[in-house]
Amino acid sequence: MQQTPNSNRLHIAIFGKRNVGKSSLINALTNQDIALVSSLAGTTTDPVYKAMELLPIGPVVIIDTAGLDDDGEIGELRIKKTKEVMDKTDLALLVIDGNEKDLKFEKIWYEDLKNRKIPIVGVINKIDENGVALGKIQLEDIQKIIGIDFVKVSAKDRINIDELKKAIMDAAPSDFEKNTIVGDIVKPKSIVLVVAPQDIQAPKGRLILPQVQIIRDLLDNDVMALVVKDSELSDILAALKVKPDLVITDSQVFKKVNAIIPKEVPLTSFSILMARYKGDLDTLVKGAKAIDTLKPGDKVLIAEACTHHPLEGDIGREKLPKWLNEKVGGKLDITVCAGSGFPEDLSEYKLIVHCGACMFNRQQLMSRIEKANIVELPITNFGIAIAHINGILNRVLSAFE
Repeated sequence: MQQTPNSNRLHIAIFGKRNVGKSSLINALTNQDIALVSSLAGTTTDPVYKAMELLPIGPVVIIDTAGLDDDGEIGELRIKKTKEVMDKTDLALLVIDGNEKDLKFEKIWYEDLKNRKIPIVGVINKIDENGVALGKIQLEDIQKIIGIDFVKVSAKDRINIDELKKAIMDAAPSDFEKNTIVGDIVKPKSIVLVVAPQDIQAPKGRLILPQVQIIRDLLDNDVMALVVKDSELSDILAALKVKPDLVITDSQVFKKVNAIIPKEVPLTSFSILMARYKGDLDTLVKGAKAIDTLKPGDKVLIAEACTHHPLEGDIGREKLPKWLNEKVGGKLDITVCAGSGFPEDLSEYKLIVHCGACMFNRQQLMSRIEKANIVELPITNFGIAIAHINGILNRVLSAFE
């Protein structure tokens, strides 16, 4: 469980005012003292992530956030960071101090979470303060203002924590990620060629995360996976007695691999499979068609999920911009954003080209797709865009028909 990537874990975020006991609640849920607890308001500044196992859900990430009532210039920055957490939240815990009467902040944030269709578990903390438990009338008043059920707990004394865990399990979405990446398009005992170039960008001594996840998914579905570099692709085809049932390649060598693989053999890429697994494939395919409408000078946003150090020949900063410029017949105005940073104002862009988002959970990529949809901005991803530029988009999508 501890080896499960964070991107494949259910993300549970804790929201509430300063000093309502969010950090104490994390310590109670994990049964560890992992979050700094202090009576000083605003102790938690940046979001804190803790990977753990919460049975029977399985691997989860619990996120501690700064107080939603933080003030001042620094406070505004902290609240901005907290709002960014919402983009990746699969399940929210909205925590209220048992002695609190003014719930205007909680009401606003409840509506925000509700509008994002994020499941919410209400938590009333500090029921033990002054030795008095929260009364029934006050609880009913709170539930009238914020229309969800609440679990009454004492994070400090670990009271009713098991009841809260049960509420989390009951509210946890079962579809926060899809069951398989590729197992629904190949049959057991199929032969799948995995083409994994090992150039200067490949990490020393290991494969990149999408390659590892897809190979594991093939094995889990009883598929026979053969892994080769693009330089040995012709050799493995000649050695096989039968044609492979599917070829999965790195999008960067689409043109080369497409020329080698027989036309009747389905072909796709790691990036396209991840787009289908993490996001909305139909929307991303539609977005690729917008490449044909671009003109020199148009602004294009290239978005990456990770914050790797770019090397020579980097796909997002060199290769993809070069191919887009060649397709358009002139120089585009290209901006690259990496990690959790994402522009609030998308109105100046004509297209977003996103990476495969292997480092994001599905909720975070879908939130970006939704932001693009709201302003009617086309969005696609690396693999789909490269396939479209090379005129093979129909071929690489045929595997999913």
